[in-house]
Amino acid sequence: MAKRTLVYGAAILLGANLFNRVLGFIYQYLIMTKIGGEAYGLFAQVFPVYMMALVLTTAGIPLAVSKLVSEEVSLRNFRQAKAIFRLALGILSVSGALVTVILYVIASRMGELIFSDPRVIPVLIICTPAIFIVSVSSAYRGYFQGLQNMLPTAFSQTLEQIVRVSCGYCAALYLLPQGIAFAAVGLALGMVIGEAAGLLAIITQYRIQIHHRYKDGTGQLSSRRESLARIWQLSSPVTAGRLLSTGLTALNALLIPGRLQIAGYSARQATTLFGQLGGAGFSLLNFPSVFTFALATSLVPAVAEATAQGAFQIIKDRSSTAIRGTIVIGLPCLVTLFYFAEPMTALFNSATIAPVLRVLTIGGIFSYLQQTTTAILQGLGKTFLPVAHSIAAAGVRVPLLYWLTGLPDWGLIGSAWAFIAGYFIVAALNIAAIVRQTGMTIDLKRFAFQPLIAAGGMLLTFLLASQSRDASIFQNLEALVAGVLVYFIILVLNGGIKIPDRI
Repeated sequence: MAKRTLVYGAAILLGANLFNRVLGFIYQYLIMTKIGGEAYGLFAQVFPVYMMALVLTTAGIPLAVSKLVSEEVSLRNFRQAKAIFRLALGILSVSGALVTVILYVIASRMGELIFSDPRVIPVLIICTPAIFIVSVSSAYRGYFQGLQNMLPTAFSQTLEQIVRVSCGYCAALYLLPQGIAFAAVGLALGMVIGEAAGLLAIITQYRIQIHHRYKDGTGQLSSRRESLARIWQLSSPVTAGRLLSTGLTALNALLIPGRLQIAGYSARQATTLFGQLGGAGFSLLNFPSVFTFALATSLVPAVAEATAQGAFQIIKDRSSTAIRGTIVIGLPCLVTLFYFAEPMTALFNSATIAPVLRVLTIGGIFSYLQQTTTAILQGLGKTFLPVAHSIAAAGVRVPLLYWLTGLPDWGLIGSAWAFIAGYFIVAALNIAAIVRQTGMTIDLKRFAFQPLIAAGGMLLTFLLASQSRDASIFQNLEALVAGVLVYFIILVLNGGIKIPDRI
């Protein structure tokens, strides 16, 4: 039953995230082709600052709520589960309102200190209301995820994306004649309206599904002080990790355009290239993470439940299956991105990013594994370990990013190699920690050899069946379908996938 719950929850989120990612893919295409990489570059420079404020506001509390609620529900202590949610909701509402007001007041002055381009400041101001909205909605999502009920999260995220894309694109297109800066403001406005729609959706579902059905709850009730201590114990390392990640993203927004100028590009060219890197390169690379995100979100409460019950074999099985599933799904996506890099980046009017994307795909699997393995460690309660591993990786990635990006012959290619080094270090350290904590064995045959052989067959199929690597992806659709079929057929034949396979 527990295993079926994990798969069911992951499948729901996968469906919703796949839809949202496709919609986001279309959104990025429209932005890059109709509005331009410069507008997206302005928005991308603001986003890390917004995310850092959001991390400070939520402080890892939603993940702590998911884990703690899952543990209490597994012990049939529904009253305490609801008390934890209410406490978290109060904290997040207050912190969200406080940070929103502070950021709004200091946005202009802070923008002048951080950003060299004054066009960024209005975009930052427009983004500030979303901080409060996301903070409140994250409490509800954490609660539903703790109950291993992924439908409310999936529905609210889908509605949020639909509203964001439609409003953001229309607003940006409407404001574009007034200038690039106004178009970037339109993108930010769409994000705020979308988040508001998502919050309204999940509150409505809470009132329908939970508020009346489990009005009081049953079980033992801990003191508020004790609950607060448990939330803080779990959320503080997550906060540190997310602050580090967001800080590094903000550093990328400052470092990469600046180092590109050192490499010989003008300020405007550097901003456009940075926008293309995020709007095309990382959008394509991160598309397969729709699977790992769904799996990671479901893994935290599922592993926490098994840990609370002392079901160690289940923990090992779920960890092993999650890692292997990430590799099996991630590899064919990366082979496709590697081979068809030119036509795919051309969809975003960013064909110059194709060599950068091809380099990123070489280490992309470690990016996906980083997300899955972090969720496993968080479910085990070892939330401090991914933080320590990220710090170790940053010690290598940042100097490499600074050095390689500034080289005239490297530029964004150097940036890509620096990112790969960071992904590899975190994924390797996370897997080593999971092995230590759970006793999980690394089956190289199933984890690596079988999927890699199938990936090789897929690449060979592309070489033989595709018309041209420069032709559009639609012209090579038959080769793409054939390659995917060959990949999974080889996996079945070499035992990488067993029918029926245990998931």
